[in-house]
Amino acid sequence: MSSWDNLVEEALAKLESLKHLLPIRTIHLSNPNDQQQIRIENHETTQSSSLSQQGKASFQVFNEIQPWDLCAVEVQVAEVAFQRLIHFLPSTGEETFSSDKVNDNEEETHLQQFKKLLLFCGNDYLGLTSHPTIKRAAVKAAQEHGMGPRGSALICGYTNYHRQLESSLADLQKKEDCLLCPTGFAANMALMVTIGSIASLLAVGRKPSEEERIAIFSDAQNHASIVDGIYLAERQQSVEVFVYRHCDMSHLNALLLKCKLKRKAVVTDSLFSMDGDFAPMVEIAKLRKKHQFLFVIDDAHGTLVCGKNGGGVTEEFNCEGDVDICIGSLSKATGCIGGFIACSKSWKQLIQSRGRSFIFSTTMPIPIAAAAHASVIVAKKETWRRREIWKRVQDFRALTGIPIKSPIISFIVGSEEKALQASRHLLTSGFYVSPVRPPAVPPNSCRLRVTLSAVHTTDDLKKLTTTLSQCIAFRDIGIQNSNKCAKL
Repeated sequence: MSSWDNLVEEALAKLESLKHLLPIRTIHLSNPNDQQQIRIENHETTQSSSLSQQGKASFQVFNEIQPWDLCAVEVQVAEVAFQRLIHFLPSTGEETFSSDKVNDNEEETHLQQFKKLLLFCGNDYLGLTSHPTIKRAAVKAAQEHGMGPRGSALICGYTNYHRQLESSLADLQKKEDCLLCPTGFAANMALMVTIGSIASLLAVGRKPSEEERIAIFSDAQNHASIVDGIYLAERQQSVEVFVYRHCDMSHLNALLLKCKLKRKAVVTDSLFSMDGDFAPMVEIAKLRKKHQFLFVIDDAHGTLVCGKNGGGVTEEFNCEGDVDICIGSLSKATGCIGGFIACSKSWKQLIQSRGRSFIFSTTMPIPIAAAAHASVIVAKKETWRRREIWKRVQDFRALTGIPIKSPIISFIVGSEEKALQASRHLLTSGFYVSPVRPPAVPPNSCRLRVTLSAVHTTDDLKKLTTTLSQCIAFRDIGIQNSNKCAKL
């Protein structure tokens, strides 16, 4: 066992002695008309293999793009809302319908004219939000069991549907187990708070010693949920935080060597959501062997997109065994909502007993769990979707000459006014690309964040890049030029 495995077991033993070890109990929701439903007596006896067989039995998949897939990238905006959008006026979304009635006898408000736009800023990388198999899974669960849930997972909200989804995600990430969370944000918060609580848990009644404290090393451009989670961990006064320069392994190694604390954890996005670059996974894995730290990644934008089987960035870089804990999101390529933590059974038990954003949150609705499970199965089997999104990446490179590395393309233009100007040009040309401004990015690094989907066509990209070239000078965009601004 590694030093971290021993530490987790020690923490679990302490929780058990304090009678603070919180169990999850599975409520089995059965359909009397469905004889194929698998009975799950409790959490411990669930077998992922039988659950996956249940899921595979009734899920229809397709070998190529279908008409409904276009719904994932085609959106409509009411004309009134569109006018406010292109002028970037404050809005709370009330402009969808007109408040004026045609006459006093009409009960419905008068519908506005709608502007059709092609979406190039969403996170539905595989185009699964409109897949009929996934919709049927949600509808079936809703019709049989209602929305649910009845409470938090630890009280009475955890069902066989949730367990089924956890098992499929653990299998996808090649991990022993998995813990569902309400969102990806909540998942990162739960893990960071749990890590921050270990030293204080083992030092009950006294301040943790230097030997017991934990050092957390975080990439400078990690997601806000990691940053906020680390902030809460710091509040427990049992961790020391080091922020290393973005993807700079020399800096990380220097900080690791300088740190006197023995217990270390390195956390990073695997695929960075704003710049679209990958963490240097192989290099971090080498440093892990050298320094024996806990390696945690947030694979929100890599899950189901990267890797032959959709296993994410760890599968893509062949380092699944080097990553200890993988955080993921169900609101990106999965096309649903929710988050998860793929880890060992011991870590899962510790997080469910100490992760406050998990403990005190209502679990996801049953139809969402059913839809997300269907989405994982469909995404794994419809391999053409991964092929298509990476073909779109190649198309974008060929059309622009920009050596992008992922479906996330970041055009940094500098000031807010320049970002608004570029976004307005795209909107009026029929492309929905929102400007990214503070606090999402630092001042003077405002940008257009373009994202590609498996259901975009080459023709879509030709039209987009032609329009982009009218407001962005492609020649000024270089490799990993996150500090360089594109000229308008």
